[in-house]
Amino acid sequence: MDKVKNDSYWMTLALEQAEIAAQAGEVPVGAVLVKNGELVASGWNQPISKLDPTEHAEINCLRNASKILKNYRLPGCDLYVTLEPCAMCSGAMVHARIQRLIFGAEEPRAGTAVSQTNLLETDWMNHRVEVTGGVLAQECGQILKEFFKARR
Repeated sequence: MDKVKNDSYWMTLALEQAEIAAQAGEVPVGAVLVKNGELVASGWNQPISKLDPTEHAEINCLRNASKILKNYRLPGCDLYVTLEPCAMCSGAMVHARIQRLIFGAEEPRAGTAVSQTNLLETDWMNHRVEVTGGVLAQECGQILKEFFKARR
């Protein structure tokens, strides 16, 4: 299976996590972490229900993966997330030594992979994360649009 097909497959699983978030009343963002072609961990947004601003999908996924792999460093791992990450999540990916970020929809106001800046591939960070954006972008954006439309 080529990289594009793999990326779409894993992003579909991240979208399933976003749907769990939506059903819980959270902003529908989901993430999955993959190592050597195997699913390691998943996560979804939970800052509202957990009363914790750090409970983003990416952070929850990284926390789950670290426990499973018994290491706070996650080299050789790819993180799939339905929405371009914020600065907090990008920083966590650098610290975790994520190999590659694959995201769906761009976040024009606060995205730190391509929209506002690229924190993940800057020379002044001590690790660089390869970035691929736009995987299933329409589907990833649609779940967010539907969520916010229903809340208005």
